[in-house]
Amino acid sequence: MALSWTPQRTDDGSFTFFSEEFGEAFHSSRGARAEAFDKFAEATKLVERAKGDRLQLLDVCYGLGYNTAAALETVWATNPQCCVTVYGLELDPTVPEAATQPPLVDVWTPPLRSILQELAHAQQSQRPELEAHLLIGDARQTIQPLAQSGFQADAIFFDPFSPRRCPQLWTVEFFAQVAQCLAPGGILATYSRAASVRRAMQLAGLHIGSMPLPVGDGLPHEWSQGTVASLDVVDLPPLSPMEQEHLQTRAAIPYRDLTLQESPEAIAQRHQQEQAASSLESTSSWRRRWNIR
Repeated sequence: MALSWTPQRTDDGSFTFFSEEFGEAFHSSRGARAEAFDKFAEATKLVERAKGDRLQLLDVCYGLGYNTAAALETVWATNPQCCVTVYGLELDPTVPEAATQPPLVDVWTPPLRSILQELAHAQQSQRPELEAHLLIGDARQTIQPLAQSGFQADAIFFDPFSPRRCPQLWTVEFFAQVAQCLAPGGILATYSRAASVRRAMQLAGLHIGSMPLPVGDGLPHEWSQGTVASLDVVDLPPLSPMEQEHLQTRAAIPYRDLTLQESPEAIAQRHQQEQAASSLESTSSWRRRWNIR
C-alpha cells in the first residue's frame, strides 16, 4: 500500500508521523524508538516482570506500534519463553498499517515486523508465546468491554496525544476505566507530567510517581519525563516538593467526561471554565516561586 502518512526521521534514526488532525507528532523528535524503550518498557520494569512465565500488556493509543514492539523485544530478550498477552487500542487503523512499511518497520527485527504487520492488517497475532489483539475505535468505548472482562495488565502504556489536543483521553472517567485493567502491582506509564493528568489519575484511584529524567538530560524548564502510576503503594519514584505543589494549583483541575461520550470541545470548554472559576493558586505564580521559565 502507498503511505498516506509521511515519515519524519527522529534523532535516533527511527521514524514517526505528524497528525494533521491533532497538530502533533506521534513521538518526540529526540527519538521515536528510544522513547518507546525509555518511557514505557523501562518505566514499567518489564525486564523484572519478564522473569515470570506470563505477562499481560495494554497499549492505549497503539499508533505506530512502537511501544508494543519495544515491550516484546525487552521481554523476550530477558526470557524467550515468557508468554505475552497484548491488547492495543487505536482509533485510526491507517496509522499502524502505514507503520508496517519501510523505512519505519526496519528498526525492528524480522519476527517483530511480522507481528506488527499481522496486528495492523488482521488486528491480531498469534504465536505460542504471544496472543495480541488490536481494538479499533474510540478508546473510551473499546476499553469498557475489556475492563468488564476482568483483563489485568502488568504494564499499561498510556500514550495519547497531549491533553490540550486530545482531552477526551485524559479524563478522570477514562483513567478509571483504564485503572480497572491494571493488575495489583502493575505499573501504568505515560509521557505526560501535567498536573491535570496526575490529579485525574489520583481521583481514579491510582498512586502516582514521577518518571525521572536521565542523568544529564533535560532542559532547564523540565523536571520529569513523565508519570508512573499503580493501584498499590509500590516502589514508585516520588514526586519532588515542586511537583507536589504543582498539584495544588489551578493546573491540577482535571478533565471530566461523565458519559465517556462528550466531544473534545465540550470537555475542554468545561475544563477552562472550572479553571477560570477556581480559587487555587495560579500556575504562573507557582512557576515564579520555583523559577520555572
